[in-house]
Amino acid sequence: MKKINLMEVCGTHTMAIARSGLKKLLPKGVELISGPGCPVCVTPQEDIDRAVKIARREDVIMTTFGDMMRVPGASGSLEDAARDGADVRVVFSPMDSLETAEKHPGKKVVFMGVGFETTSPTVAATVIEARKRKLKNYFVIPGFKLLFPALELLAGSEKLKIDGFICPGHVSVITGSVPYREVADRYRVPCVITGFEDADILKGISRLLRQISAGKSEVEIEYRRAVTEKGNPRARRLLDEVFRPADSAWRGLGNIRSSGLRFRKEYSSFDAGKAFKVKVPRASLPKGCLCGDVLQGYRSPKDCKLFTKKCTPENPIGPCMVSSEGACAAVYKYG
Repeated sequence: MKKINLMEVCGTHTMAIARSGLKKLLPKGVELISGPGCPVCVTPQEDIDRAVKIARREDVIMTTFGDMMRVPGASGSLEDAARDGADVRVVFSPMDSLETAEKHPGKKVVFMGVGFETTSPTVAATVIEARKRKLKNYFVIPGFKLLFPALELLAGSEKLKIDGFICPGHVSVITGSVPYREVADRYRVPCVITGFEDADILKGISRLLRQISAGKSEVEIEYRRAVTEKGNPRARRLLDEVFRPADSAWRGLGNIRSSGLRFRKEYSSFDAGKAFKVKVPRASLPKGCLCGDVLQGYRSPKDCKLFTKKCTPENPIGPCMVSSEGACAAVYKYG
């Protein structure tokens, strides 16, 4: 039987697959590969170093989601900065960060923003609200990524030879299914958008295998209870109002054209990159860490010599072990 490579490009899928042991249920010759679906993991080290350097300023309150706290940079993590006395706070929503800015007018409040199309519209809405409230002390580090440029890069890879994509339900709620057609049509790689229950993922795999067997490359929605063809136009309008696509660096994948977001001119006063002129050294990744290769799907966590030895959730060497959506964390936890 010809080997079939299916890639999930969602960290929630990666964790669900590991937790339920789905790989053991698949027919021989069908392999599941974890892709760059963890937003924390694909954030380049330079962005981490920039956030840590800004956080160490006495006039700054740094806010971010919990997963970002322990991602190691060249000069430590945000958690290390907090331990050294920096004011770093975990928030559950970018709006929490906005409220912090209102309560502390004498401080510059910075939100370290990461995520795909799921998260970025909420940040855009927060920036619009900050403008309405005329806040001058609220800033965002725009570390957001766009899924589809990366998906095209992976689909066109001769080294990987992906036969089908298990597509993310969360992102697709916003984008809809239409953008996947470019991948399916141009690269002849079928795409199925699935939910996050075990049954959802198995149904998605089954649909992909049927397409591959029939020589088809179509876009299907298994996750009909949440995803439509058109997605959420209102969320996309918010995103387009505040941000524009821009080239962006991904850990492991390098620089990908039009795969990130930058502030439009009208909202540039909220850009932390302009408000804080900090220089960071070129990234020097930890010796022996294979996080970059894992994110590209070339290697598995168990290929890394540091895995479970020097690199553990208590002592993470790379972000794939830090994030709750990271491939290394999934394999470590569920084996």
